[in-house]
Amino acid sequence: MSASAPARVLVTGGSGFLGAEICRQLTARGTETVSLSRRPSAALTRLGVRQVHGDLTDPAAVDRALAGCDAVVHNAALAGSGGPAGPYRRTNVDGTRTVLDRCRRHGVRTLVHTSTASVVFRPGGVVNADEWLPHPRRYLAAYPHTKAVAETLVLGAHAPGLATLALRPHIIWGPGDPHFLPALTRAVRGGRLVMPGDGSNLVDTTHVRTAAHAHLLALDHLHQGRPVGGRAYFVAQGEPLPLRDLVLALLAAAGVRAVWRPVPAALAHAAAIVRETAARLPGTTGTHGLSRFLVAELVHPHWFDLTSARTGLGFTPPLGVAEGIREAFEAAGRPTAGADLLARFLPGPTPPSTAADPAGTKRPPPPAHPASPGTEKGTARP
Repeated sequence: MSASAPARVLVTGGSGFLGAEICRQLTARGTETVSLSRRPSAALTRLGVRQVHGDLTDPAAVDRALAGCDAVVHNAALAGSGGPAGPYRRTNVDGTRTVLDRCRRHGVRTLVHTSTASVVFRPGGVVNADEWLPHPRRYLAAYPHTKAVAETLVLGAHAPGLATLALRPHIIWGPGDPHFLPALTRAVRGGRLVMPGDGSNLVDTTHVRTAAHAHLLALDHLHQGRPVGGRAYFVAQGEPLPLRDLVLALLAAAGVRAVWRPVPAALAHAAAIVRETAARLPGTTGTHGLSRFLVAELVHPHWFDLTSARTGLGFTPPLGVAEGIREAFEAAGRPTAGADLLARFLPGPTPPSTAADPAGTKRPPPPAHPASPGTEKGTARP
C-alpha cells in the first residue's frame, strides 16, 4: 500500500454487492477496512474486515464505524425502481447528512460517494452525456431523485478539511449480482422475456470490478490532495451495447435461454402508471416492480462520455464487457458455451455522438458543483 493512500477506510454498505468488492480490493492491497451495514457478512469476515452493524442515520453507529478512519467510501443506499419516497429519503438523504456530519466531527480527510448515472436520466434518454448535463427538473422515481439530493450534499461539503467527490456508475453487474440478473431471470416466462421496446437502445453498464476499481482510484487521488474534488464523474465500461444483446448474453451465461418479446412502449407506460397508483395505497413498501422510471430506462438510450474520469482520475476499466461475460460462462462451468455470443461484444467503434457540439469545439472541464435537483442549467426552478 502506498504511503499516500488512506490507512483505514470505512465502507458504508460494505456487505452489499459493490461494497463487498470495494472491501475486497482495499484489503487486497493491505488497507485496513471497516464496514458499516445492517447485517453481518461471512465474506467480509473472511477478508478480515471489521464490521459495525447499525443504521446510517444513527450518529452513534456511524461514530463507532468511523473510529480511527481517515477516509470513507459512502456506498450504502436504498435502490429501487419505484415505491414510496419516505424510505429512500431516510436512507439516501438523511443517512448521507449523518455521515457527512460525523466525518467532520472525526476529522476524516476524504470521502468518495457512490452516486448513480440515473441522477441525470430523463425521458428520451441520454446520449454521450458528460458531467455538464444538469439534473432534470423532474424525476420519475424517488430513487434517482434522492440520490441526486445526496450527491449535491456531498459535493457541496467539499472543503479543505474534508475532500469529497461523487462517482456515477451505471447498471452494475458481475459475479454475485443480487439485483440486475436475478430480476431479468424472474421476468423470463416460458422462454420469453417480455419487455417494452425492441431492445435496440444503446446502454452503458459497469462491471462490479470496474466500479470498485474506480472507487479506489478516486479515494487515492482525493487523499493525495489532487484537484479532483467537488465534482461528479461518470464511470462505466465505455462500451455502449444494445440492451437486448447484453441482457440475453447475461441470461445465457446464467443458463437461461430466452427470446426477447417486445411490447409497445406506450402500453408498458400505461401499465406502469396503474402499478404506481396502486403502490401509493397505505401500507405499500415495495421498492421494485414496474414503474415509469423502469420503462423509460428499458426503452431509451443511456450512455456516457467518460473523459472526465479518464483524465482526472486515470480511470480505465480493468476488464471489458466480453471478458466479464466470458468469466460468467466459465463460472457456470460452460467455458465454450458462449463463444458465438461473445463475438458481438468484442471492442468496436464508439457510437457517434449526437451531443450539441457539431464543430467539435473543445469544452472546458465540467463545473465543480453541478446544478442542484430542481434546477436546469443553474436557473432556479419556478
